[in-house]
Amino acid sequence: MTLRLDLLRHGETELGGGLRGSLDDALTARGWEQMHTAVEQGGPWDCLVSSPLQRCARFAEQLGARLGVPVQLDKDLQELHFGAWEGRSAAALMDTDAEALGQFWADPYAFTPPEGEPMLAFSSRVLAAVEHLHSAYAGQRVLLVSHGGVMRLLLAQARGLPREQLLNVEVGHGALFSLAVSAGPVLKEAD
Repeated sequence: MTLRLDLLRHGETELGGGLRGSLDDALTARGWEQMHTAVEQGGPWDCLVSSPLQRCARFAEQLGARLGVPVQLDKDLQELHFGAWEGRSAAALMDTDAEALGQFWADPYAFTPPEGEPMLAFSSRVLAAVEHLHSAYAGQRVLLVSHGGVMRLLLAQARGLPREQLLNVEVGHGALFSLAVSAGPVLKEAD
């Protein structure tokens, strides 16, 4: 059986852009609005699953309460940990660490930010979490409230992109995408 997995990226955060990673930023009023707008025509969902970071979890908890749908928090669906780069913008990194940033953008699997989480480990934990969701919710529709990195990884897999193109996948704040997930997990974009 197939799991319909709708992916929602958190909205704009109080501390702005840059590599937020495991930093626990709150949403701005605009961020809340972006997420509410994204789900207006979505669903119905059988369950909501969210990263435990507040920029995702607070919205999922509010939406779940409003819809009367259970909410599950899963730390394995958190953003990539950027190590020493957490909280820094690409512009700031270009001033201090341009060569390393270029290597990361060219192939995030081949270069790990200093003290950061290797992309292979990130990919393994996210895909294992999605496989668990498939096992638990096959035949149902689930909304996953998560992060840009998680969504880029899943969309790149669904689109069959080479790993070097992972960071080319566009995922704006409040973006909503749909995947069909079968055992493996095998991911395809859903209509």
